[in-house]
Amino acid sequence: MTDTNIELTSTISEDNKLELALREIEIPQPGENQVVIRIEAAPINPSDLGVMFSAADMTTASQSGSADRPVISADVPPKFMGAVKKRVGKSIPVGNEGAGTVVAAGSSAAAQSLLGKTVAFIGGGSYRKYLCANIQSCLELEPGTTAAEGASSFVNPLTALAMVETMRAEGHKAIVHAAAASNLGQMLNRICIADGIDLVNIVRKPEQEALLRDMGAKYVVNSSSDSFMADLTEALIETGATIAFDPIGGGRLASDILTCMEAAVSRNMTEYSVYGSDIYKQVYIYGGLDRGPITLNRSFGFAWGVNGFLLFNALGKLGKDTAAAMRKRIAAEIKTTFASHYTHEVSLAGALQLDAISVYGKQATGEKFLIKPQS
Repeated sequence: MTDTNIELTSTISEDNKLELALREIEIPQPGENQVVIRIEAAPINPSDLGVMFSAADMTTASQSGSADRPVISADVPPKFMGAVKKRVGKSIPVGNEGAGTVVAAGSSAAAQSLLGKTVAFIGGGSYRKYLCANIQSCLELEPGTTAAEGASSFVNPLTALAMVETMRAEGHKAIVHAAAASNLGQMLNRICIADGIDLVNIVRKPEQEALLRDMGAKYVVNSSSDSFMADLTEALIETGATIAFDPIGGGRLASDILTCMEAAVSRNMTEYSVYGSDIYKQVYIYGGLDRGPITLNRSFGFAWGVNGFLLFNALGKLGKDTAAAMRKRIAAEIKTTFASHYTHEVSLAGALQLDAISVYGKQATGEKFLIKPQS
């Protein structure tokens, strides 16, 4: 290979500055159980933005550099510097997943079997032209699947499936999902329809409600509606859902969900208890769309929990066999159940433009970016 390798990095300096830039690096050589992937597509997920922007105030962002080597700078508020001190001065590669063609392979038979194949991968640093990955981090895509179609084979599909498997493992029978019109939410909706699982979708706009209902969703409630609490309680009575997944994080939504769950499960209680119902109710926080504090108004008894939900931790609890079955299903259904749709495609340099950042930085429903590093 005579091409150059370029990667997108995020660096915080000691003088409270975030810098996003492209730098030239060597094309890697694979070890025995590794492959080198020519990356052709990599999505921008909310989890990528956490690494990319860190604690910077992106309203202060400015752009410099050249057309093919743009540089984005932004201020990091002093109060947040303590939280990011371990990454100060380090150029952090950005991007959790992607897909492309295997152009070099290590000596093992498993690695050699992927040579020339289109694979998806997870493991970090996907916003670059060439990446060396362990074969265990790769998913061979079925013939006829493009890199763009397989670019989002891990984060959203595995998270959605892990939610369903966590529900089963913990003895719940239905799910509540917030910000449900997202790419992941649409995916979870398709999984639940296919698997016969009741799903209560929480959205905040009428058009998001219409979108999900057009996709076959039965239970959709609008958190902006005056009747939200009553609507959610009714949906919980009908479904029996006692587990929820919330990417918003801050505010009182987790509290509202638990309150409605308690109202739903205790409606037939014949005796009063100061401790509430004994049916356990669980809310998992898996994102930070609202970075404010979580407010819990304790009106839901004592049988409840609010915990963080991280994909890799969840997969560890579910076990290797379950994870392997999940990956197999994703590869088979990447064009249907696990299909991702992108509204914008940009080059590596195109991702470092203020106008692009102003769009994908909002993490808005229906605005998903795909980076094409070879462009």
